[in-house]
Amino acid sequence: MSYLFTSESVSEGHPDKVSDQISDAILDNFLAFDEHSKVACETMVTTGQVVLAGEIKSNTYIDVQDITRKVINGIGYNKGEYMFEANSCGILSALHEQSPDINQGVDRGNPEDQGAGDQGMMFGYATNETDNYMPLALDLSHRILKVLSQMRRDGDEITYLRPDAKAQVTIEYSDDDVPQRIDTIVVSTQHDAFDSDDNKMLEEIKHDIINKVIPKVKAQLAPELQKLFDGQIQYHINPTGKFVIGGPHGDAGLTGRKIIVDTYGGKGAHGGGAFSGKDPSKVDRSAAYAARHIAKNLVAAGVADQLLVQVSYAIGVAEPTGVYVDTYKSSNVDLTDGEIAQKVMKLFDLRPGIIEKSLKLRNPIYAETAAYGHMGRDSELVTKEFDRLSSDGKETIKREVELFTWEKLDRVDDVKKEFGIG
Repeated sequence: MSYLFTSESVSEGHPDKVSDQISDAILDNFLAFDEHSKVACETMVTTGQVVLAGEIKSNTYIDVQDITRKVINGIGYNKGEYMFEANSCGILSALHEQSPDINQGVDRGNPEDQGAGDQGMMFGYATNETDNYMPLALDLSHRILKVLSQMRRDGDEITYLRPDAKAQVTIEYSDDDVPQRIDTIVVSTQHDAFDSDDNKMLEEIKHDIINKVIPKVKAQLAPELQKLFDGQIQYHINPTGKFVIGGPHGDAGLTGRKIIVDTYGGKGAHGGGAFSGKDPSKVDRSAAYAARHIAKNLVAAGVADQLLVQVSYAIGVAEPTGVYVDTYKSSNVDLTDGEIAQKVMKLFDLRPGIIEKSLKLRNPIYAETAAYGHMGRDSELVTKEFDRLSSDGKETIKREVELFTWEKLDRVDDVKKEFGIG
């Protein structure tokens, strides 16, 4: 008997994602000028207002208001009619010094012995059903919104789009977990007010999504995945009707409220900790990236068709309290999941200080993670520019950094050797 599985994504203009992007931009700017910065930055957005709160320990000063306005403008909230606009919104900063009680348990004389920034469990997941080792329903949801965002920015084929949007995809799977077809696609996109009546407005939006956006998404996919668009897909486009009021004016946004969108769309598991606004001493973030790196390299090496890794920590302690592996009975090696976990612990050093070093997490690489998922992205070298105020006026630096290092398949050969895979 086949089954259905659904995942969703949200655009960079969704209020929760606006918050994530502001928090991560602030983090990046601190790390750009002081790589040892400790940052836990939370953001709340609502009609005409941004509130920043959290804890910072750094030897640099940055203009958080200027950074916040640049992020909002870059997303596309640059018109007064949106009731949330980059140049006019109020910004309240309640950022303060990090608690020394927390810091004393993290910092060590030897960076390799750095303690975990908190207790908790983190998960990494990978599956071979897509080229980027991500669950298909989530991958398609991200792709739909990326195409929609690009068409909004281009403004040529579709002229009425506003920044806030959501997408959801339901996949039909066979009993052996192989995608069979796309059952349902849901897209809700914010838009300008139409002069025509609501029915004509909805007809135009539905036509554009199905006939302009979806073909661009389909063209990005491998031929075997293109076949899943079988012509029997149920489409629900703006199913509630008019969607003019949106973004932070339509719904308040908070950092860290889209943790399933950020990870695996409900596949695998999640430990509950959010990522954005946190420096890598917080294992909620760094260990989740490390677990994804492990899972992806093991699946790419052929250890299993899909695989979940859990790692857990005690605050202030460097060594993880446990490592767990679940292959969902898809293992291709003659080992139990417990035996696979033992080999994982042998191959990968999961102390927080080592994770930071091996994945280059003390670099300003986080703004790019804050929309369309932290996993399944392309690792690449980019040059980024950062500003701060100094005694001599404005100081600008350029940094070449490597994004999404945890997505690299740089341990496949080591895994194959350890597991005896030819």
